[in-house]
Amino acid sequence: MSVRWAAGLAAAAVVVTAVVSAAAPARASTVTPASVAAPQTSSHVVIVGIPGLRWSDVSAQATPALYQLAEQGSAGTLVEYARLPHSCPADGWLVLNGGVRAQSDHKESGPCPQLPAVNSGTGDVASMPAIVDYNKKFSYNPVWGTLAASAPGSALAVGPGAALALAKPDGRVSEYIAGPAKLTAADLARYRLTAIDLGALPTDSTRAAAVRAADAELHTILNEVPAGTTVLVASPGAQDKAQLGVVVVRGPGYEKGLLHARSTHQPGMVVITDLTPTVLRWLGATIPVGVDGAQLTSSGRSALAATIKDFTGRQTAERVWTSTHSIFFWTYALADVAALGIIGLAFWGATEERRRRRAAGWRIAGAFAVAAPAGTFLANLVPWWQYAHPALWEYAMSVAWTAVIGLVALRGRWRRDPLGPFGAVSLFTLVVLALDVMTGSRLELESPFGLSVLEAGRFYGIGNEALGIYGMAALCAAAWLGIWGLRSRSKGTGLALVCVVGAFAVVVSGWPGFGAKVGGTIAMVPCFALLLMVLAGIRLNWRRIALAAISGLVLFAVFALINYAFPITGTSDISSFTGNTLHGHGNGLLNRKIGSNIGSLTVNAYSPVVPVTVILAGLMLWRPSWFRLSTAPRAYRAEPLLQAVLGILWLMPVLGWFADDSGVIVAAAALPFGLPLGIALLAAAAYQDLSARYVGSATAGAGSSVAGQTIDR
Repeated sequence: MSVRWAAGLAAAAVVVTAVVSAAAPARASTVTPASVAAPQTSSHVVIVGIPGLRWSDVSAQATPALYQLAEQGSAGTLVEYARLPHSCPADGWLVLNGGVRAQSDHKESGPCPQLPAVNSGTGDVASMPAIVDYNKKFSYNPVWGTLAASAPGSALAVGPGAALALAKPDGRVSEYIAGPAKLTAADLARYRLTAIDLGALPTDSTRAAAVRAADAELHTILNEVPAGTTVLVASPGAQDKAQLGVVVVRGPGYEKGLLHARSTHQPGMVVITDLTPTVLRWLGATIPVGVDGAQLTSSGRSALAATIKDFTGRQTAERVWTSTHSIFFWTYALADVAALGIIGLAFWGATEERRRRRAAGWRIAGAFAVAAPAGTFLANLVPWWQYAHPALWEYAMSVAWTAVIGLVALRGRWRRDPLGPFGAVSLFTLVVLALDVMTGSRLELESPFGLSVLEAGRFYGIGNEALGIYGMAALCAAAWLGIWGLRSRSKGTGLALVCVVGAFAVVVSGWPGFGAKVGGTIAMVPCFALLLMVLAGIRLNWRRIALAAISGLVLFAVFALINYAFPITGTSDISSFTGNTLHGHGNGLLNRKIGSNIGSLTVNAYSPVVPVTVILAGLMLWRPSWFRLSTAPRAYRAEPLLQAVLGILWLMPVLGWFADDSGVIVAAAALPFGLPLGIALLAAAAYQDLSARYVGSATAGAGSSVAGQTIDR
């Protein structure tokens, strides 16, 4: 293996990803930070809610009033995720009420129930106390009545959804009008804050007519609002599973722009929890502690028609992700099993020739299996979401990129190194993902291993399903370069290479301005610490293992305090959590994380199988003789560090399992990547021509000295 080729691969990944990603069409118009405008106070604010509205409904012909409003103001896609991906209209209005995620009492799937009953005369919501009690079990702790309190004595609710938004915890509504037909220009001028419910759009054949009717009502409202009014049109919730909705703002500071919020780090995308603090800012009200949404800002955009095309393209990408995500994982896992199994059966036998041919086949299959995640991310360099058959294009590009990466890995100068192809692919995967995270996570959005803004509710950084892959790739790349240093240069060179790769991977994943991934920091840092000890020949004992175990928590605490104390480092969930914890409000988030982690074991019927598989894999690495495995002992004799390296690779998704709120999903998503990687590494090492030698050490073998120090196994 030539280190120059390794450096060349990393450099190529940097150049290709940065240049092509920058040149590829974005899914939303690019934000120029210098042009972002901060929210300004307004004498009047009007909120118009049309639950279920999509950008695919909006056009100059079908919705002329809304289209003109968007032409004059700032537009964005709205993530309606209230608490579940299945968010009903009542959920959206309740989020506006309390400023954080909330939910009405309904099932996780199926049709939405009717809005809670509202007194047609007073607007009071009799069931509001029950809704407040129902939401206590979710630990989001809404600050009920926040929206109404932003304009005390001067807030008007129009329609039942608006009554939910402006109800106090006891259900009382200060001022109420039953529907928009009774609303007058005098009413709009009298109240500083007016919330209007135009009704949820149906999902059947009457939808087009309902959209036109809602637009006609909006036209009337826009003609009657006082001059200088800030108008917010949004789609709080839907009648079916949540999708990307519509948000439009017209008012001071929102002229012909693209909406942006630091909660998503994605231009043109905001979250429903961003709306309440933004309205409070417009009205000059204080934002209560516990209301964590970001404020909407605006920047320049391209023509509205092109912007809407970008919005609908993102909706298409989300729809493809939702409909194909599970199928992809099953296909990936079964393809791994089929390829490795067929090779094993084709070269079945105990003769040396059969073993070598079987190992060679597993090495080839493993290289392509390990290349698959990087291939899926690079598929996003092509705007497949804008093509006639988006899913076909996405997965065709994924297969093509996987084939290219796998072939390069097998044919590169490092191919003579038994660890080379897998270290090279891992390094490439790390660099591609890290650069993507540092430049906005555009390759991760809606990719199979990446981010779903509706299902996972994450918009930037390393996704939950990519966490195990990212960490294992980083560790494999570091181990490969570190072992190369021990073989070819010196112990110092090997350790330095591990430190560089480890620092790069951890900072990109955990730094609040980049990935802000808490679980990744907590899981990866101990693994890199153990890898350094192993390569340095340091004898492991319980004290050193304990220090390594807490190192991730310590670094996370440092990141969190820096992010909280210095806002210039960027807005993230880490700073919000730190602030809430310091003010005594962190228990809700911790309870949700713990509940989500435990709940991951019951996501589906196959979830309990994952822990069993992980435990068996660990035992096979630790005690291969228990399972009568012959390849592993031979590989360990040929490459003495391999057993420790594989143990650390196994440990990474296990720690991620307990450190991340996705729980066992981290390990489940990593298995189709990690198992072929481990099998291929063992097969390649076991049948290399020469036993490994390290600088300053004896020939590899049981109990050998590595870099002049004995490894305690």
